[in-house]
Formats: sequence, structure tokens, C-alpha cells
Amino acid sequence: MALKVELKPHERIIIGSCVVTNTDQRARLLIDGDKIPILREKDIMTPAIADTPAKLVYLAVQLMYISPDPQINHGTYFNLIRDIVTAAPSAWPIIEGINTNILKGDMYQALKEARKLVAYEKKLLDLNAARNKAKLEARKSA
Repeated sequence: MALKVELKPHERIIIGSCVVTNTDQRARLLIDGDKIPILREKDIMTPAIADTPAKLVYLAVQLMYISPDPQINHGTYFNLIRDIVTAAPSAWPIIEGINTNILKGDMYQALKEARKLVAYEKKLLDLNAARNKAKLEARKSA
């Protein structure tokens, strides 16, 4: 079954190992192929944007997804995961989901699970920032 993708003007998409950039008008693509990695621009993580541990994990999984040999990035991935589990053990259920999909060879599902890890990390960071703000305000009023 073919995948239908509609691209906005100037939107990029990765298909296999190629980056395709749309022209100045909307375009509709019909992509037919078996196990070809496809990533829309909104789902692409670049090294410049990967500024947190969970985003670095997402980037590592993304590289596994688009690579012909995903095992090249396993070492980096597992080092990052070890650091996250040490800092935030509560993230383990999400990481377990990523690991399970990597072991099954389902890199797209692993990427979806990695997106959940990024969202969970943001939640933890926002909660920590709110606590720090409350502590600071409590000190000022004391």
C-alpha cells in the first residue's frame, strides 16, 4: 500500500537517504516501496536542535531509522539511555518501549516512542522550573 504525503510549500522530507525539498506550491506525493525510511520535516531532529538528553536519544534513533546499518548508532544510543536512566529512573517505561522496538527492528515505532521520551523530559523540566521559581519567590517574600 502506497503512502500519501502532502507537502507544504518549501517543506522538506527525507525519503530513504535523500532529502526532498518541495517547490513554492503544495505537492502531493504517492510513495510506494517496502521499508523505506520516510521522515517529514516536522519529525526531523538536527544536531543543532538536539539540546537535551532526550532529544539526543531521538536523534540517535532517527539516525538508526534512516541508516542502512542501524547498529552503527547503538553504542551512542545506549550511552545516552544509561545517562537518562541514572538521572531520571521514572523514564524507564518509555525507554523500555524504545528498546523493545529497536530489538524488533521496528525503527519507526522506536522513533515514535523516542518522541514520547522528549515530551516526558519536557514535562520534568517544566515541573523543575516551576519548583525553582516557587522557591525563589518564597525566598523573596521571606
